[in-house]
Amino acid sequence: MATAVCPTKTGFAPQQPTESPKHYILATLIAILPSRWLQEWKRVLCFRPTSLPSGEQAVSIAEKMFKLKESGTDVRTEVIAGITTFLTMAYIIFVNPAILADAGVPKDAVFVATCLAAALGTFIMGFYANYPIGMAPGMGLNAYFAYAVVLGMGVPWQTALGAVFISGCLFLIISIFGLREMIVKGIPTSLRTAITVGLGLFLGLIALKSAGIVTANAATMVTVGDLHKAPALLAIIGFLVIVALDRLRVKGAILIGIVIVTVLSFFFGGNTFNGIFSLPPSLAPTFGKLDISGAFGTGILNVVLVFFLVELFDATGTLMGVAARAGLLVEGKMERLNRALMADSTAIVVGSVMGTSSTTAYVESAAGVQAGGRTGLTAVVVALLFLASLFISPLAGVVPAYATAPALLFVSCLMLRDLADVEWNETTESIPAAVTALLIPFTYSIAHGIAFGFITYAALKLLTGRVREVKAVVWIIALVFLFKYTWLGA
Repeated sequence: MATAVCPTKTGFAPQQPTESPKHYILATLIAILPSRWLQEWKRVLCFRPTSLPSGEQAVSIAEKMFKLKESGTDVRTEVIAGITTFLTMAYIIFVNPAILADAGVPKDAVFVATCLAAALGTFIMGFYANYPIGMAPGMGLNAYFAYAVVLGMGVPWQTALGAVFISGCLFLIISIFGLREMIVKGIPTSLRTAITVGLGLFLGLIALKSAGIVTANAATMVTVGDLHKAPALLAIIGFLVIVALDRLRVKGAILIGIVIVTVLSFFFGGNTFNGIFSLPPSLAPTFGKLDISGAFGTGILNVVLVFFLVELFDATGTLMGVAARAGLLVEGKMERLNRALMADSTAIVVGSVMGTSSTTAYVESAAGVQAGGRTGLTAVVVALLFLASLFISPLAGVVPAYATAPALLFVSCLMLRDLADVEWNETTESIPAAVTALLIPFTYSIAHGIAFGFITYAALKLLTGRVREVKAVVWIIALVFLFKYTWLGA
């Protein structure tokens, strides 16, 4: 029987000669790795490899690794918080495959990629940054990926994944070198807010269209769809259920709404039931299919910039907001923010290789924080539940688009709340914000909305003699977009 391997002051050393050197080699390798959370696992190896730790030992390991007592929490609370967070964001395993499938990406493979990217990013967030924050492919960016980039611009989905990969690499670089804070501080709050609001309007338009509530019209551009059809009626019911449950503080309101509409679709929408559990589908149709070289083409570079900017603002804003609720935010800064952003960017890169759109931190993590989650153990529980979700692919496959549309519309409405943060009395701030928010849905492009917003902001500050209020980052982005429209075309 192999013997225990325990840490000493100089690293790892066997307590007595061992029959198998593998445990000693593994322990030595882990001991020399620089990562903090890997070093913590030295304690985990301090038991006989042929047996599992007892419940008390497991709790002790978790308390030391995640510093539970220092954070004023315990294992039970963290597990409950993790389950709560997962229930509030589990809808993404149904919504993301449905959205990307519209762009021609194999739905079953996207389901697997979604679960794996969410699990990986959340694991890193928990172990490396020790934050109670869940991660998954972001709402809004997946819609932009599918409907604006692939369907709207005619870009192959493989090339779009390449753009996500490049944006993730850029995000990783600025996280490593600490440039994130400089970029975020350089861009005015009005424009950051406007991007979120515009993305919400864009998401709402897509949701209404997917549900059949609005349709195209040659005379008026859009008009009301046929509300007598089952998809539109079920989508409206689903939306009202989600809003009501959320107001009543029911955990997992979005997921419950999706499930209710899906169940009703079997009776009124002609849907068919194919079971619940199965082995995970193959990831082969999307794994490694990204086209990085194609993403460096002239027409796609602005897409890379959009992915990068939205990822940056979305991740930073979510992390700061959830950290504030958890009491981890001190004087506007988070002690381990760069680690959390590195978890985010790493998940983006790996997720694009697997075959899904940008992964980001989820604001729904605030539900877990409200339930008492304070450490990375909450995130680890969320990650484990995403891995377990790999075995419910048949259930994900029967969720119709009009069942996920209410979720999109609800998230869209929540994103519009940020309009209150705009300084409406200062027109050099509010007008560029309004231009950005309006042009994103009306041009059906986040890129064009952001571009006109930055150009308008810089121009108004210049014309009103407020040049000093504009940071260098804004000038650079505005000039890049101006050059693009002037010499390269839209």
